[in-house]
Amino acid sequence: MVYVINQDGKALMPTTRYGKVRRILKSGLAKVVTVKPFTIQLVYKTETEYTQEITLGIDSGYLNVGFSAVTDKKELLSGELKLLKDISDRISGKSMYRTIRRSRLRYRKPRWCNRTKSMPKGWLAPSLKHKLDTHLRFVDSIYKILPISKCIVETAAFDIQKIKNPEITGKEYQQGEQLGFWNTREYILHRDGHSCQNPKCKNKKDKKQILQIHHIKYKSLGGTNTPNNLITLCTKCHTSPNHQEGKFLYEWCQNSKKVRGFKDATFMSIIRNSLVERLKEKHSIVYSTYGYLTKQRRIENDIEKTHYNDAFVIANGTNQTRNLIVHNVKQVRRNNRSLEKFYDAKYIDNRTSEKVSGKDLNSGRRTRNKNSNTENLHQYRGQKISNGRKSIRKVRHFYQPNDLVKYNDKIYSVKTTQNKGRSIKLNGVKTIPNVNLITQYRFGKGINWLSK
Repeated sequence: MVYVINQDGKALMPTTRYGKVRRILKSGLAKVVTVKPFTIQLVYKTETEYTQEITLGIDSGYLNVGFSAVTDKKELLSGELKLLKDISDRISGKSMYRTIRRSRLRYRKPRWCNRTKSMPKGWLAPSLKHKLDTHLRFVDSIYKILPISKCIVETAAFDIQKIKNPEITGKEYQQGEQLGFWNTREYILHRDGHSCQNPKCKNKKDKKQILQIHHIKYKSLGGTNTPNNLITLCTKCHTSPNHQEGKFLYEWCQNSKKVRGFKDATFMSIIRNSLVERLKEKHSIVYSTYGYLTKQRRIENDIEKTHYNDAFVIANGTNQTRNLIVHNVKQVRRNNRSLEKFYDAKYIDNRTSEKVSGKDLNSGRRTRNKNSNTENLHQYRGQKISNGRKSIRKVRHFYQPNDLVKYNDKIYSVKTTQNKGRSIKLNGVKTIPNVNLITQYRFGKGINWLSK
């Protein structure tokens, strides 16, 4: 499918007449705007511009966005956008570095008490605002290449408490499972009998056992503070090494049946109104729909569950001819300003004879203000395989992974930079050409269409 826009930048109907597209490009009557998705712009004035009714379906979400543009007869565009993750972690990291940097200013006046955080109406946390802005920016990009008549967005709004208790009414919303306990920690300890819940715990008979509350699904992966995601562990089981891949806490995080996060649903509950209202400000006809309706139509038409298939159903797709090309779109981080990276030392673990990192065999020191330290694992450090090191970035090369470049009159994507930026390795090319033989075509940051 080739997408077409006119001389003034207005979207026209796409075409599959590839021979005609080649001829008008060769004759200079059109120019290529983007390669992925392949879009051309006419450089001559068109008198008649016929368009059809096109419905755009958007399956909005926290990590994945499905999209599909459908007419009465066929599907014109479909695919899935993968959004960036860990925005909140990056903001926390930035705050930490900023605090450390400011504390080193010798004569800086104390300013901890003269800051007020004003939250005007409609204010969103930066992590949520980022997701909302990405949704809006991506929908606008589709409007630029297709003459969309109507847009339907799925806003999966539902009552989380009603899912857990269908009979809940009135004041019961204020009387959750923690009623009668002064905080969540006390409730979890009471529920678990004030004992470590690790079946293989070797510290259960210790009368001086120190208990802590663990998130089954890690908070960094979307785990919540609700009781069904919290469990009691002792300090000898609740250690940093046990959180690593291959250990029992990691397995709990990945496979536990009791874990059910509502981070995506909460996200849509917060921004669904903003998403639809902001789209209505830019585009004429915008509707919203709900997840249970999408599921019902998908089952009735015997369509497999995927994000782009959900978007097809949202756009009132039933038996139209499907688009054979499913676009894979990924949001890529634009800038990484971190100049230093640390690589941990490697040791042989005397207990298992395996190579592990230094943090796996740590000192057990957890806090400075109270005695909650765990076992000192330094005693199990065997032969040192490699030293810890810091890698400092001295230069940022012009070409980065996923950038599109021209080489031998063809367009390729950059895989990596080699030889201190003097050579570029390209996807689909065996030879590694010199950087002087390459011409920059398009940067591969932001919303990046990876495949056709």
